[in-house]
Amino acid sequence: MLLIFPPLAKSGEPPAGIAKLAGALTAHGISCSLVDANLEGQLYLLGQSYPASDTWTRRGVKHAAANIVALRNPLTYRSFDRYSRAVKDLNRVLEMSAKDRGIVMGLADYQDNHLSPVQSADLLKAAKHPEQNPFYPWFSRRLPEMMKKTHFSQRRGGRTEEHEEGKDSEQLVGFSLNYLSQALCTFSMIGFLKKEFPGVKTVLGGGLVSSWTKRPGWRNPFSELVDYIISGAGERPLLELHGITDMHEHYPPDYESLPLPDYLSPGVILPYSASSGCYWNKCSFCPETAEDNPYVPIPANRVIDELILLASKIQPVLIHLLDNSISPALMKAFADTPPTASWYGFARISKDMAEPDFCMALKRSGCVMLKLGLESGDQGVLDRMRKGIDLATASRVLNNLSKAGIASYVYLLFGTPAETITEARKTLEFVVSHQQAVTFLNLAIFNMPLCGQEAAEYENEEFYEGDLSLYTGFKHPRGFDRRIVRQFLEYEFKRHPVISAILKNDPPLFTSNHAALFSIEKKK
Repeated sequence: MLLIFPPLAKSGEPPAGIAKLAGALTAHGISCSLVDANLEGQLYLLGQSYPASDTWTRRGVKHAAANIVALRNPLTYRSFDRYSRAVKDLNRVLEMSAKDRGIVMGLADYQDNHLSPVQSADLLKAAKHPEQNPFYPWFSRRLPEMMKKTHFSQRRGGRTEEHEEGKDSEQLVGFSLNYLSQALCTFSMIGFLKKEFPGVKTVLGGGLVSSWTKRPGWRNPFSELVDYIISGAGERPLLELHGITDMHEHYPPDYESLPLPDYLSPGVILPYSASSGCYWNKCSFCPETAEDNPYVPIPANRVIDELILLASKIQPVLIHLLDNSISPALMKAFADTPPTASWYGFARISKDMAEPDFCMALKRSGCVMLKLGLESGDQGVLDRMRKGIDLATASRVLNNLSKAGIASYVYLLFGTPAETITEARKTLEFVVSHQQAVTFLNLAIFNMPLCGQEAAEYENEEFYEGDLSLYTGFKHPRGFDRRIVRQFLEYEFKRHPVISAILKNDPPLFTSNHAALFSIEKKK
């Protein structure tokens, strides 16, 4: 089987989803090849020459190879200015590579001015005309090359050529579609494969696909193009497609066939999921709650054993825990038995971290950064969101992490139904009063999940025009709508000198995916 991670997403670390599927397939002796089309496609475009009418583009094209090398060099992360210039110059090259096609593309995003990823009809158009995709010159050569490693039938000038190398019961090609920025490229690649390889069976899964299937009234609009759609964890369905019914509950990921030295980071960043779902699972408006995703953890001792084994093979510079929230049990286990490499991930603000000794133990275990979903600096807003966060506890946690030398990446959410500009200003005041303890900030504007129970409580309106949209617009009950929120953020919040200084710490484009690397370099 061939598993593909499509463009476009950040390319700082290997894709965890297809590695996890590969671990399950290879455990049962099923031949499996992985293609990180996101990384390979970006590197291909970054290696091309483009006509440039401005100094920035000429500089970016000329130094693209050197800038790629720079992002793989730890010394670059000791100079934020050098790092930022390398990232922005590479982004410029990608941007200009697709500009004449009406596509806005960079290291972290992909938007087509003519096609929408939330319109199924537009995704089908992308599949019908794959040659219009900017990655077509790459995948039109790379995908046939990979298909030759297994049994396939390729159409050539009206005739069909047969190839056999390790025939499987079905010619399966799977796509891991997790982000909107991947959707159009995914369908372009599927359309190409269906044209060139009539016998191929396509499998579509991943986080975005799972969310689509949870939409109210979901009906599959891709039945004539995609043979199998998988919602949720893909290991069991894929094994069943191969006739395997006797299987384990968990398989460790297999990253060995991915090009680990090629990612845009100073060493391998090892992504790892210790759970699915969220152990809190009570927050209002949370997609995990709205989609009714269960919490399924891997036992802490097994997580540690697997991380130690993976780290011994891969020698990562950093472990990225992908959990929606690292459980207190796992953090305690890490404090007792460190995973042998620096690590970071999302964590809930908890009473455990309100204890200075616990934060020091996390630091000794290798924790360099924690991402914290604070959301608001107003207690009333937090209570109405059912966050389970006490601001006094949050204050102690931030100060304890800072004293322990653990960076904090604080996530704030503006424009929830309970908030007005008064509460938003309290959030501003909270951050300013904790400026020494807040390392990075992520600012987001609230989106109402379409499938959430709360959506019915408000007067809804169109948000995205598309049958695959996951959010709905709503009339804010207190008048703090998106327009006013944007004005507040741009003209008041971001312009406060303390906030402005914190925002400048954020690595451009790679943001939280690279932020922890700067914390590692500061130790040296």
